[in-house]
Amino acid sequence: MNRIAEQVREIVQPYAGKPAELIQALHRIQSTLGYLPREAQEVAAEALGVPLSQVRGVVTFYHLFRTRPAGKHTIRVCMGTACHVRGAERILAALKEELGIGPGETTADRKISLELVRCLGCCGLAPVMMVDEDVFGRLDPKKARRIVQEIRDG
Repeated sequence: MNRIAEQVREIVQPYAGKPAELIQALHRIQSTLGYLPREAQEVAAEALGVPLSQVRGVVTFYHLFRTRPAGKHTIRVCMGTACHVRGAERILAALKEELGIGPGETTADRKISLELVRCLGCCGLAPVMMVDEDVFGRLDPKKARRIVQEIRDG
């Protein structure tokens, strides 16, 4: 048995045979591993007594679950109404070009992950993005690119 499988078996042991605890078990696995690789999903399905298809359905339905490792930094671009109206698509296009990745992806060096969110609650600063826990508002493509360059240099 490999290291990930052993680790996941240990994590899901309290949930063994409890299908209703699937989401909680997946949260714990992701908290430990940082994401939910297929192997971890298979072990969880077996331990909880649910079909792998059910686990896959939950993992792909909820945006908080990741199937690939996350980057050291996460950029979240707000796509809410105010941000959309004020140019969020241009910000996203600039970030995609600068990073070479799309939403839900991580750069090859695993330094930055890019995500879309529906609203960050900063409508007066639209368009907005968050880098980890820091909010950046009144963005334009040039400012967004500069922020990415600072992350890479830092």
